[in-house]
Amino acid sequence: MSIPPRRDEHVAGHAQSASTEQRRAPQPYARDDDPAAADDGRLKGGELNAAITSALVGIYTEYLGRGPRSASTVHYGHVLVTLMHDVLTPAEKSLTRTDQTGAVDHIRHLFQETMESDFREAVERLTGRKVLAFISGNHIDPDIAAELFILDGPPGKPDAAA
Repeated sequence: MSIPPRRDEHVAGHAQSASTEQRRAPQPYARDDDPAAADDGRLKGGELNAAITSALVGIYTEYLGRGPRSASTVHYGHVLVTLMHDVLTPAEKSLTRTDQTGAVDHIRHLFQETMESDFREAVERLTGRKVLAFISGNHIDPDIAAELFILDGPPGKPDAAA
């Protein structure tokens, strides 16, 4: 039986103000279908997705001085994706208007490499799972960033096929 992906609520402007302390507070992961985790207070489903969205937006804001206009996270099995809309800085937008998209792509790649360890730490802390792979990309028009995480199996259980 196929279970549909869990989706969070869209997190916009208020997520940009997440403090460093808020995004670094430990929050373990619980699967929706784990009966042992039903009442233990661990984040799951939309709450987990919203916490991940807020943490990643906070990291973006910390590094770049501004966060996305909106962001959302989808988590299904071993795959977690956060999409962020309107992430380009005013300087990057100016460069794209003068056909310097290659320079913007390069700058964004450097930003993503710089933020990767913080992104991985946040996702691992919030999910309680190890990030096996991280893939990050930007699209200029429309202005969208995608942060893709491939996770190991749930805590305490052997790795299963995604």
